[in-house]
Amino acid sequence: MSGYARTAILMAGLVALFAGVGLLLGGQQGMVIAFLFGVGMNVFAWWNSDRMVLRMHHAEPIGPAEHPRLHAMVANLAARAGLPMPALYVIHEDQPNAFATGRSPERSAVAVTSGLLAMMPEEEVAGVVAHELAHIRNRDTLIMTMTASIAGAIGMLAQFGGLFGHRDRNNPLGGIGLLLAIIVAPLAAMLVQMAISRSREYEADRLGAQIAGDPGGLSNALLRLEGARHGFVNQAAEANPATAHLFIVNPLSGARMDNLFSTHPSTENRVRALMELAGGMPPGGAGGGYRRPAPPAARGPWSGGAPRGAAGRPWERPGGRRPGPWA
Repeated sequence: MSGYARTAILMAGLVALFAGVGLLLGGQQGMVIAFLFGVGMNVFAWWNSDRMVLRMHHAEPIGPAEHPRLHAMVANLAARAGLPMPALYVIHEDQPNAFATGRSPERSAVAVTSGLLAMMPEEEVAGVVAHELAHIRNRDTLIMTMTASIAGAIGMLAQFGGLFGHRDRNNPLGGIGLLLAIIVAPLAAMLVQMAISRSREYEADRLGAQIAGDPGGLSNALLRLEGARHGFVNQAAEANPATAHLFIVNPLSGARMDNLFSTHPSTENRVRALMELAGGMPPGGAGGGYRRPAPPAARGPWSGGAPRGAAGRPWERPGGRRPGPWA
């Protein structure tokens, strides 16, 4: 079964679960109310999710004047993917990581951490960016926003049922139905949401490798990300765990295994899939692979536009670690 078919089935199951919770809590009337509530939540999330996520992680916009080489790289990869140039943001976190957001390719954004720019060579950053562009092209950012909204709504309905469900005589299963709605339904929603997230990660790895033209860059980046993420605490992600599924690797301190409770596949499984893909790709990949853009005229040793040691570099926290040699 393809990743798209699996995602469609899981999404349908999540919507059915949402309607079922409403039915268990309030009969047919409760199901209708749950449906209307879910539609309202998804409309709100569709319009505001990108701004909300970027604000949660204190992301700062960066443009070509502030980081010309990164901007040129993303523009090159976006052109290869057939996408408009996304907005670029930097998150001042030492943990290397990245995510994409936005309801459509025309309103998309890619956010990278300062730790990623400081730690990775250019080819691996290109692999990470290509992975995030694959999410944008597949419209995964919208899918994941919708699943998070529905799963969150199921949890809210369950809490509502715990407070008022015992007074509702429309519950078709009585106390058993109330118990299912309060305990089982939120757990099932979480499992379905995580299954959708893992499925979309595999698809983004495959397409991202094709966009970059070299699965090796992305596979090496995943290994480096996995090795480094346990050494740094992503404070914003820990404070907002509902956004963990957006990142290329799990930013939270737990969930190391590819199991039902992991938002991401295991890195070992993802690298193995990329290596299998590499065996079927021509040398250099489709389109000849990622080509490093010609460096612009720099005003200092770092082509970010500021001399070494200058304050205010957008990819580095003041007083933090110096960025990698390509930055």
